[in-house]
Amino acid sequence: MSQEMIHQVTDTLLISSGLSLQDIDRVFSKILCSNVDSADLYFQSVYHESWYLEEGIVKEGSYAYDRGVGIRVISGEKTGYAYSDDLILPALEDAAAAARSISRLGNASSSIQAWKRAQTPVIYSSSNPLDSLTSQQKVELLNKADQLAREASPKVTQVMASLSSSYEQVLIFNHDGSCHADIRPLVRFSVQVLAEDDGKREGGSCGGGLRGDYAHFSETLIKDYVTKAVAQALTNLEAVPAPAGLMPVVLGPGWPGVLLHEAIGHGLEGDFIRKKTSAFTDKLGQRVASDKCTIVDNATLSHRRGSVAIDDEGTIGQNTMLIEKGILRGFMQDKLNARLMGVSPTGNGRRESYAHIPMPRMTNTYMLPGDDDPADIIRSVKKGIYAVNFGGGEVDITSGKFVFSASEAYLIEDGKITRPIKGATLIGNGPEVLTKVTMVGNDLQLDPGVGVCGKDGQSVPVGVGQPTLKVSEMVVGGTQV
Repeated sequence: MSQEMIHQVTDTLLISSGLSLQDIDRVFSKILCSNVDSADLYFQSVYHESWYLEEGIVKEGSYAYDRGVGIRVISGEKTGYAYSDDLILPALEDAAAAARSISRLGNASSSIQAWKRAQTPVIYSSSNPLDSLTSQQKVELLNKADQLAREASPKVTQVMASLSSSYEQVLIFNHDGSCHADIRPLVRFSVQVLAEDDGKREGGSCGGGLRGDYAHFSETLIKDYVTKAVAQALTNLEAVPAPAGLMPVVLGPGWPGVLLHEAIGHGLEGDFIRKKTSAFTDKLGQRVASDKCTIVDNATLSHRRGSVAIDDEGTIGQNTMLIEKGILRGFMQDKLNARLMGVSPTGNGRRESYAHIPMPRMTNTYMLPGDDDPADIIRSVKKGIYAVNFGGGEVDITSGKFVFSASEAYLIEDGKITRPIKGATLIGNGPEVLTKVTMVGNDLQLDPGVGVCGKDGQSVPVGVGQPTLKVSEMVVGGTQV
């Protein structure tokens, strides 16, 4: 990030509020006089808008602006945290005192050197997406999706479309005298359709987004979203009940990587490892997966939804090797857990807003491609299922057990994809499933930009992905034996 951008964020979050670097010094002096281990101030401003169309009209629209500061004080394993949505010095001093009172004495210095403004890598635009289209143009995008969906099939009876964006600026001061800034745009478009035939009703959905502006959503891309949503709904109208039992499962490329995210990714976050509540505890350097599996968490991908130039503690985003050819190589770390474990942070300290404490979180987590032709993977299965899209699921981090429902899936019979099925659920254990990956395709895809991850009541944007892959056997819950 250029010095000009750093000054822009500083002007937005400090100068416009009548605050100065000297005021930041005063706040830290109140914190550090207690000799805590570390402390930081996290300033944030965010503009957000959303538009929603249903029954051919834009029924809802919202616009919001929020800004504030979170103050964290760490001593040992204890964390004191307080926040204020009032950016004035007395409010900051009160929040600092509240955060300090929770922590015990530590070893930090009671003084700060001159503030050092750190450079931020440029991996996405800094323009405000809310201003990239007029209100009329935003409405026209939604209407176009509605029109295309209804033209696609007479069976489409209902269309819902939404458009949203946010423009976030953050400014982070750490007790070591470092100052970090970032500007983070985010846009998303989604479409849902309902189709009816002979008394049956089924739905389909599609969408995408990125760190950029509304120019991403060309008419061609909107048409692609609509085509996929309608096709999914029509396919589900023809679906037969899913089989049940132990069988081979082929997972499609892209969004099915959400299974890796939930069943495996969370267990590789540093807080679960440190507290020994993860299924991967004490397995660093050991084989935890098939040698076909290499999994990374990569915050550095250009414009991706889960990417962060810096995390919410000021650490530069990284590409972290988690599992390399089946061997567990690393974990995702924030500063607190990294310090307590004696390792380096990996740029995975993330938070929902200034009102939330940072914790280890994923960014873009995906499996790297293998050497297999996806067609060969399908041909290798005599009887099994091909899962293309997933809905909801549940995961137990400690045991690794999961249950996921497939929103779009097909039977594989004699090496060919045949009938669509509905009601399929995948049941298994994340670490165990990794050991049963026998083929990995050469067709890596990332999701289109719709991922949202929840943890301890906080939500952050994330990315997932994978190539086509085959699990030799997995329990499929369905309606037929």
